[in-house]
Amino acid sequence: MSVWFDVARLSAGVNVVLLAVLLAIWGRNYYELRSKHALGFTVFGLFLLAENATSLYMYVFHGVLADWFASSAVPPLAWKWMMALHVLETVGIAFLVWITWD
Repeated sequence: MSVWFDVARLSAGVNVVLLAVLLAIWGRNYYELRSKHALGFTVFGLFLLAENATSLYMYVFHGVLADWFASSAVPPLAWKWMMALHVLETVGIAFLVWITWD
């Protein structure tokens, strides 16, 4: 297993947790305020959660893909870019958690 795979898998897991926090806040806000912004954030969060949960599932649990990702079948350059995208997404979601929580 490469370091890039571990970082991508870890950041996808962190994204799932952070998005669950955001969805709880945004869902509560929509329930209380019935605002279009809160609904938009909730729908956006659901799609982003689905994307990250799917990535995490493929990296960890899927029988064929998890083995393929864990082996050296994926070129290192591809892993570096996939990892970079997951990490950038984690930074963006963490920022959203920070401004939403404040």
